This record gives sequence, C-alpha cells and structure tokens, in this order.
Amino acid sequence: MSKVGYPVNPDRNIPWNKLPLLPIEKDLYHTVEILEKLGDAKAALARLHGRSAIIPNQGLLINTISLQEAKISSAIENIFTTDDELYKAYSDQNNESTGASKEVLRYREALWTGYNYIKKNGSFDQEYFINVVNVIKQSSETIRPDFSNTTIRQGGTGPNAGTIIYTPPRGRLIIDEKLNNLIEFLNDDDQFKIDHLLKMAIAHYQFEAIHPFRDGNGRTGRIFNIHYLTNKGLLDVPILFLSRYILDHKNDYYAGLQGISQRGDWNEWLLFMLRAVENTSNITFHKINDIMSVKDSILQHVKNDKTKLKNPESLIEFLFNQPFTKVKHLVFAGLYSENTARAYLNKLCEMDVLEKKEIEGHHYYLNKELYRILSE
Repeated sequence: MSKVGYPVNPDRNIPWNKLPLLPIEKDLYHTVEILEKLGDAKAALARLHGRSAIIPNQGLLINTISLQEAKISSAIENIFTTDDELYKAYSDQNNESTGASKEVLRYREALWTGYNYIKKNGSFDQEYFINVVNVIKQSSETIRPDFSNTTIRQGGTGPNAGTIIYTPPRGRLIIDEKLNNLIEFLNDDDQFKIDHLLKMAIAHYQFEAIHPFRDGNGRTGRIFNIHYLTNKGLLDVPILFLSRYILDHKNDYYAGLQGISQRGDWNEWLLFMLRAVENTSNITFHKINDIMSVKDSILQHVKNDKTKLKNPESLIEFLFNQPFTKVKHLVFAGLYSENTARAYLNKLCEMDVLEKKEIEGHHYYLNKELYRILSE
C-alpha cells in the first residue's frame, strides 16, 4: 500500500507519466527515525568539512579521491578497470587510454565539468545535467526524444533477469515538466524548506525516476549528489562520493528506488541515503587523516636521509597528487631538470617510498603508501 497517500506507479510496463512533482509530503520524511539518522549524517559530514577545509593543498585530496570515485561509480554500471590501468591512464594525460579506463576518466572529467559549471552559474538548470551526461558519454544528446522507448530491466542472471521493473516518463514535454520542477526544487530554498541532505536524497530519486537521458542517468545522478552538497556549502570541494557505499549495498540501493515507485516507501530510501552520507563521511575523514599523516611521515624520512634532496617539501607534495608519477611530470611542473627528477625518483625507490614500474615500455613511479590508502 502507498505510504501517506504517495501515488505509486500502477503498471511498471507503461511510462510513468504521472510521476508526482516535488515536493513530497512532509510526513514522508519528517519521522523520528529519519530525523535521528539525519543528525548522525550531518554531524559526520560537518566533521569531514572541518577537516578538509584546513588542508593547504585541497587539490591533493580532490585529485586522488575523485579518481577512486570515478572507478567505483563506473563499476556500478559494470565498467571495470584496475587501479594500475586507471592511474597509468591518468598520469599519461593523453588520448592513448582506451576501453574502461577511458570511460572512467570521462566520468572524472564530468565531475569537474559540473562542479565548475555550478560554481560559475550558482544554480542548477537543464544545461548542467546535459553538460555532465555529454562528457560522460562523449555525445551531444539532449533530453530523450518522444520515440525513445526507454525501460529499466532487472539485471543479473536470475529467473527475473531482463524483466521490466520500471518505465520512466515518456515525451519531451512531460520530461521537461518533471525536470524543470526538480530544478526549481533544488534551487528554491525559500519555497522548499527541507534540510539539504534530505533534499539531495529526494532529488536523487526524482532524477533517476525521470531518467531524462537515453543513457548515463545513473552516473549523472551520482555526480549530482556531490555538486549539490558543495553548492549548498556543506563541503568546500567535492571530496564526498557515495558510490562506494552504493556499490557495497547495490541491492539495497535499487530496492530503495523501486520501493518508492511501487509502494511509496520513502522511509527506507531516505534512511539508506543518510547512512551512505554518514558512512562515507567517516571513511573519507579517516582516509584524509591517513594521507596527511603518511605524507608528513615520508617528508620527515626524506629530510632525515643523508642524501639531501633539494626542495623536498614540494617533491613530496607533488607525489601525493596522484599515485603514478613520471619524470616528465616533475620537469613540466618546473621542480627539477630531467636528470635530477629521474635521480630523485630513483632515490625514493631505494628508500622504499616509491616503486618503479615498467608498463608498455614506459617507466612510472608508484607512491606505495598513497596507493595502499586509496585501495582500502
């Protein structure tokens, strides 16, 4: 039965053109259980915000953590790459990467495209979503056309695999109406006075239910989450990514989405998303502490070595911007000449700080501790 009168989807095989507009009724999110979990999530997020804000080089965190987010969010869509393949592709910074690594790097590029768009424009609009999905898909599409027969089907290999579990609204005018309503809900905090974390969770469901694009909706929706948090000032920079939690609880994630359309059950969905924020905030907080602690420890280790490297602070700082480093990176950054850069990187290998790897005839230097922390 529908909860508190929330209209449900009567037939999952027919486009849900009557998907309710936002906002949802207050009784659907203003419960003791949700408010308690909301307090936990907000406290964890605030602690993360406070920790990240005092780090001088926030780019260090953004570069490393966003790479893992790109990898994990893509894995939800069954796009898999190894850490080595991804870090190699990112360190090369050219068009040689192919397959899954290239798709993952497009996701990371979309993270920054959307972040910069919102930072410049200050609010969400259709162009924001279109820009993000087009970077992900390397396409030039807009909203699904009227003839696009899009359906969501059961995944896996079980007896119900391939069956339709949801059919999103169809028709450009209808999709425009739903999407514009969502955008108004996101931008107008005077008319829609709902806590930002709850708003993010409600909006994430609504975006996935509208499903405005032929493909790429899942990744676009997950990117939107972090951009909403930074837009509302809950984080200064995009370092909280929920994809790991979603991947680890993938069945619960999709069950939560279906629970709303089929039973009007917002409670389980909102609790899931609040748990995701709390859990991910705590993990990211500890990950940041680990990265900063080991960076400082390595710097002191290098300074104590009898072989005095010039400008060790900048060198170690640079090595924590990404797991793989090449000689040319240090040269292009203006830190050292080619010979000095190579000598210093090899020296750090001798000190067990880095590991030299030869991949397809090219030499890469792996930051072993950063690699370990990101892989956990």
